[in-house]
Amino acid sequence: MLSPHTFGRLGLALLCLGVFAVAVPAAEPAGAPFPRALGEYATVDAPGLGATLLERARLEPFNVAASVIFLLAIVHTFLAARIRHLAHAVEERHAAELKRRMVTAAPPMDADGDGEPEEVSFKGQVLHFLGEVEAVFGIWALALAGAIAYFKGWLTVRDYIGHTVNFTEPMFVVVIMAIASTRPVLRFAEQSLRAVARLGRESTAAWWLAILVVAPLLGSFITEPAAMTIAALLLARQFYALKPSPRFCYATLGLLFVNVSVGGTLTHFAAPPVLMVAAPWRWDTLYMLQHFGWRAVIGIVAATGLYYLVFRREFARLDEVRAGLDSGARPHESVPAWITGVQLAFMAFTVLVAHYPPLFIGGFLFFLAFAQATAHHQGRLDLRPPLLVGFFLAGLVVHGGVQGWWIEPLLTRLGELPLFAGATVLTAFNDNAAITYLATLVPDFTEPMKQAVVAGAVTGGGLTVIANAPNPAGQSILQRYFPGGVSPLGLVAGALLPTLLMALSFRL
Repeated sequence: MLSPHTFGRLGLALLCLGVFAVAVPAAEPAGAPFPRALGEYATVDAPGLGATLLERARLEPFNVAASVIFLLAIVHTFLAARIRHLAHAVEERHAAELKRRMVTAAPPMDADGDGEPEEVSFKGQVLHFLGEVEAVFGIWALALAGAIAYFKGWLTVRDYIGHTVNFTEPMFVVVIMAIASTRPVLRFAEQSLRAVARLGRESTAAWWLAILVVAPLLGSFITEPAAMTIAALLLARQFYALKPSPRFCYATLGLLFVNVSVGGTLTHFAAPPVLMVAAPWRWDTLYMLQHFGWRAVIGIVAATGLYYLVFRREFARLDEVRAGLDSGARPHESVPAWITGVQLAFMAFTVLVAHYPPLFIGGFLFFLAFAQATAHHQGRLDLRPPLLVGFFLAGLVVHGGVQGWWIEPLLTRLGELPLFAGATVLTAFNDNAAITYLATLVPDFTEPMKQAVVAGAVTGGGLTVIANAPNPAGQSILQRYFPGGVSPLGLVAGALLPTLLMALSFRL
């Protein structure tokens, strides 16, 4: 595998290519369609998949560059933890050098409290940024923009990112995540789930089961990003704060991602991969309940119940830790009911107009004003995690828009069962909404094949952080409980068993 040093040099070279390519004259006439319509490849497509991909690459050499850059971005996500470790090492060396200089020369800036910022390591800060998983696809979008400019010209870059790519989902995730993480909304969700946890005397196991079963299913009504945000914040408070074993941490994170991915299939408007096909294929909520919803409920209950049995002995130790924490805890400050009601109304409005950015962004500005006016009941409003998650998703959709050249012929050459398995695996390497969107472009899909590709896309939505749009939100909230950051291999290991159970639920 590439080392962080080698990978960093490669990334820098590609970024330099992007800066250089902006000045390259357009290689195609202005206004030429980009990306090339999939239907235009029909005349060069061959019977075999390999031959088809080779012919498409010959006809459009940019395809190869776009997919190589996308592959490097995926590799970058696997190296993020090592890059962060390297950043800490660089900053420690810088701090030691500052200390040595303080002894032999003048003290560092701000050592005398003059309000000036202390000297930082530029190299360490750059490595920290490169090690942020949420920044990866945005960083490599610069390299992709350079490649587009090199092959097609700067005007194509401008039109593709400015007009072709749809950034509605990233913007919505920023807004809904910010509102759902506020104290009134979180307190309301906690009190609602407490009623379920009381059935198990509010033990750690009862809270764990309530959050991982009920919250994902609520995603069918409040949207998956909101459900992920609320579930992750409650898990942080009711479970991860008790310091479970690393194995249990990864199992819970993987289970959360899988449950949220399939939990939004009770309706036709809450899960991004379902939303992509609902209008073209005329699927409504009744259709989703009949063909997906009840299977999703069975799968969520089965997967969560199985992990409960596997880790049941660890819950006893966590209950002892909880007892010690509860004994020294101060009671939570109450939030007036009218404030909670207003913020739930803001959240409901955002969900209602989720596909109209001017409306939900305008509503968010009013929400910020309300939050400022009631700041003593709000807690600290931290916009950094939602903005990073939005940046992650924005970069992902920029890359995903030029990957159809190889995904579409792969999907069209699979039978019903291989299509389900193929969609599940492909989802791990590309957002599941992109998979289902490409499926709508295939004219001769039968109804069973349509169901297979959507079921596969939601089943594989927990395998990686890029597999489902809400996953970056959950990882951003919970990654502080994973020393060194969330390991992609650890996440796959935690999500594999629930994914297999979901596959059985959808296929049997």
